[in-house]
Amino acid sequence: MRSFHARRLADVEPSGTVKLQDVIARLKSQGREIVSLSVGEPDFATPKHVREAAKKALDEGHTHYTSSFGIPTLREAVADKHRKENGIPAEPKHVLVTPAKQAVFMAMLATLDEGDEVLLPDPAWVSYEPIARMCGARPVPVPVSAHRDYRMLPEDVARAVTPKTKMIVLNSPSNPTGGVATDHDVKGLADLAVDKDLLVLSDELYEKILYEGRHVSPASLPGMFERTITVNGLSKSFAMTGWRLGWAVAPEPLLAEMSKIQQHSITHCATFAQHAAVAALRGSQRFVEEMRTEFLARRDLVVNALNATPGFNCVRPKGAFYVFPSYSFGIPSEDLALFLLENAGVAVTPGSAFGANGEGHLRISYANSRENLQKGLAAIAEAVPKLAS
Repeated sequence: MRSFHARRLADVEPSGTVKLQDVIARLKSQGREIVSLSVGEPDFATPKHVREAAKKALDEGHTHYTSSFGIPTLREAVADKHRKENGIPAEPKHVLVTPAKQAVFMAMLATLDEGDEVLLPDPAWVSYEPIARMCGARPVPVPVSAHRDYRMLPEDVARAVTPKTKMIVLNSPSNPTGGVATDHDVKGLADLAVDKDLLVLSDELYEKILYEGRHVSPASLPGMFERTITVNGLSKSFAMTGWRLGWAVAPEPLLAEMSKIQQHSITHCATFAQHAAVAALRGSQRFVEEMRTEFLARRDLVVNALNATPGFNCVRPKGAFYVFPSYSFGIPSEDLALFLLENAGVAVTPGSAFGANGEGHLRISYANSRENLQKGLAAIAEAVPKLAS
């Protein structure tokens, strides 16, 4: 029998967290209590006014097909948000409503050809590299480091550019490191993109979870709107991970190509959920600030506890809700994550899941209660001395 596997997936690895999930399931089936510090979603309920808007939309019958670009009121709200908050010259015609991960996929599929190179931070969110490979492109890692606050520096990116380079991916604040690009970084990357005629894919999903500095959107800079695809959404800022609502903001020619993929795949996001998204963007933003303030307190709790635990060194991140500590136990990060799961009952993510430069680190999410964070960190501190034996 011939192989029915598509060649395009030959170099695409499964998620680096699959093995851990299998172990977690086994331990839970044995009655073990597991403290999860691995999940990348806020542990808050979606705000009430957003939920009420969804209920109202259902009662009003907003359960049918709509435009593949999204309902007009949401496209207007997204465009207004980006103009007023980010300085991006967006109009509703520049907005495509889609899940944020789908937006990244469509942005790459619509712009990358076989052999094109994509410059990615290393470590980076687990899906950039596989998506690039599925599009036939070659992901090129640009190492980021703790001593530079895990920022993707323009000079490092410039050294990685070749005649085949087509796209730079910027994620600020970053998953998994919490690194935040400075004004200088973003301007330098923008200048490089203009000089070398490159696209920029700017993943800004964590922009509201920022503790230091300010968020700068590349598309707001001179000459950049025409060559930037901005991805954002409500999963992190409004605790709406399960709603699968986000968007891409891009110039019309790029958006038209992306919309072809949307039309022939998911068609559009759930109609009633889009009405809830309008309520999130147009309504009170107090929830966003309250959640950010709580994450800030949790960040300091986690960083202080890890730095007080022998064997760990943790940079204080400036955004998102992750820390990315290095360690000195002399074992691969996947082995350490499995050790902590078995011996401490704490689930964390190995740094290697985020790229070769993530080895020697763990990603720890503080999107959990302070009580659980304290419990999990205490268990880690108690377990790691066993590694010496």
